[in-house]
This record gives sequence, C-alpha cells and structure tokens, in this order.
Amino acid sequence: MNQLEQIKSSIAELQAAIHEAHPSMPTLLREIHTKLKADPANVTLLDEEDIAIIVSGLKIQTNTEISSGTKKSSTAAAPRKPSASSRLNKIISGAGLSSEDF
Repeated sequence: MNQLEQIKSSIAELQAAIHEAHPSMPTLLREIHTKLKADPANVTLLDEEDIAIIVSGLKIQTNTEISSGTKKSSTAAAPRKPSASSRLNKIISGAGLSSEDF
C-alpha cells in the first residue's frame, strides 16, 4: 500500500472515530500528520472531503471553532485626511489649500 492509500485509510478511520467519539482520534490525527509531513506532495492529492474530515477531527480534538471570515465594521469609516505630500503638491502647483486639507 502506497503512502497516499495509507493516508486515505487513516482518514477513513478518523471519520469513523469522529462519529463514535472514539479515544483513538488523537492517535489517528498524529498518524495522518506524520505521514503528510513526510511527503507533503500527498496533501495536493487529497479530496476536499478528506481535508474536511481532518479539519473536523482537529476542531473536535482542540475544541476550537474555525472562523469563516472577518466581520465588517458596523461603523462607517472616517474620511481620510490628505497626505502631507498631496498638500505639498497642491502648494507647489499653485492650487492652494482648503480647510479640507487639514
């Protein structure tokens, strides 16, 4: 059995361990990590489902929730003041400055 087949077998065992809340889950996660670390090219050969199983196991084992993205601020962004170089360019070009430049 090649390395990728061994990893996929371990992932299948991990999926069963997740559903059964089996105590072998940490060992399976460590085994999968060791095999993937030994040959990182195998990571690119895994299906999205396989990766999702590994992530699910890690979330359960570490009691962690992975964020889906960043929250947008509810407050409107304050307008930015012109930079010193843009004010200087206005003075040099003779356009003058306004109260908005400060």
